[in-house]
Amino acid sequence: MELLGLVEGITSEGHALVRCENLPALGSAVFDSDKRKVGTVKRILGPVDAPYASVVGEGVRPALEGKKLFFNRSEKDGGRKRKGRKN
Repeated sequence: MELLGLVEGITSEGHALVRCENLPALGSAVFDSDKRKVGTVKRILGPVDAPYASVVGEGVRPALEGKKLFFNRSEKDGGRKRKGRKN
């Protein structure tokens, strides 16, 4: 597992805003330090040099604020399949 970053806050919609140390793919599974699944990466937002990830899921709660979250780098595209494009 790789460090996603530190939870900066929880939105009123129940999303965790995480300042990214490492950039995950959309849909990547997110875990807490005890390796329990917290949710998935819904969006990447903010400036390119300091992005944030929006994490949604059942495990997102106010107690996560200030905690480190992790993701699994080996999960490409969060398990989603994409149609191939021809250039």
